[in-house]
Amino acid sequence: MDNGSQHDHSEWEEVVHAARERARLRQSLMVERFGLSGDVQYHWSLDDARIAWSREEKVFLTGRLTLIGSVSLAQQTWLWSWANESLPRTVRGDIERVRRFGEANDYPVLPWSGFDYHPELVAEARMVAASVLDAEGLWMDSTDEAQLHFLVHDLVLAADSS
Repeated sequence: MDNGSQHDHSEWEEVVHAARERARLRQSLMVERFGLSGDVQYHWSLDDARIAWSREEKVFLTGRLTLIGSVSLAQQTWLWSWANESLPRTVRGDIERVRRFGEANDYPVLPWSGFDYHPELVAEARMVAASVLDAEGLWMDSTDEAQLHFLVHDLVLAADSS
């Protein structure tokens, strides 16, 4: 069953490695630059694809979110947001570009609507998505049933928090 196209795993590993390094650097810069550790609270909304961080009930940073995908902990599966029509269009953002990037380069994971949950595969998907969509950082939130994985873009300090 040769479809004339073979996945080059070493090329995929190079893409993942570069994306991992990029994500690590951007993530630490985001956390350090904006003080996103310690006593920080946050609130996000799927409807308007926004996140706000606060301290002592005072918002100091806002950003735009793209939902990368979700993990069903009960089913142990990953579902890309581009494959989840029940999500608001706003929170899916440009995630379709990630699927197209995977298809164009014959990469695994990216063009699959879902897959069995393996933490390393989810990590690879998140980091490559962050690279493709030039995200400033990654964010994750979870409940007893699910994990939601986000990209963070367009961070803006609140006017009175400088």
